[in-house]
Parts: sequence; structure tokens; C-alpha cells
Amino acid sequence: MSIFGNIMSAIFGHSSAAAAAPAAATQPGTPAAQSAASAVASGAGASPTSPVDVAAIMDDLAAKTPQQLNWRTSIVDLMKLINLDSSLAARKELAQELHYSGDTNDSASMNIWLHKQVMTKLAENGGKVPDELKH
Repeated sequence: MSIFGNIMSAIFGHSSAAAAAPAAATQPGTPAAQSAASAVASGAGASPTSPVDVAAIMDDLAAKTPQQLNWRTSIVDLMKLINLDSSLAARKELAQELHYSGDTNDSASMNIWLHKQVMTKLAENGGKVPDELKH
């Protein structure tokens, strides 16, 4: 599964859990969760019927972790918060998935671009994302 698909699955899966959907019992990273996220990421699945409040979900996760993670500005912190690999290699792979045309060795610029793209793509796929996080 794609890294962005894993991000969507982790965030949108928390929304399903809150709504007590049948798939909520499936943890991110399991084959069933990966299949569902693959379907959504590939366009085979429909976007959620009501927008998923990305900020509310992420703020809730941030409140439950002892680490100080600033998911609103940092792609690394966002990935850590949803228990995904945030290594440089993983971020370079995500950059490739999202068609980053800059220099992946300039990790600061790449990270800023990745964060904006992830927020924009979440919004395009049924997430409710504050405007300031998409620009």
C-alpha cells in the first residue's frame, strides 16, 4: 500500500472508529485496513459520506500522546502521531508518490511541500482540513 494510503487509512480509520463502523475493529496496518485504504486511495471506494474532521482527529491523538508533536506544521510529527515510519527514506518515498519535483536531498523544503500536499490530498478525499493547512 502507498504511504499516502496508510496516512488516509490511519486518519479516516479513527473517524470510522468514532462512528462505530463495522470496519472500526480493524487496526491500521492489518490486511483488511490496507485493502480498505487501497480502495479509497485508488478511487475505487467512495469518499466518506460526511467530511472527516482531520484536525479534530489529529488533535485528539496529539492529546493522548506524551510527546509534543506539532502535526499542524511538521510532516514528521504527523506521521509519528499516526504511528507511521517518518524516516527520511519513507518521506522520500511519499514525495515520489505525490510527484515532488524538487530536490529530495533538501529535506526541509521537501517536508514543507509534503505537509501541504498531504493536507490538500486529505481534503480532496473527504477530509475537512483547515484552509491554513492547505496553503
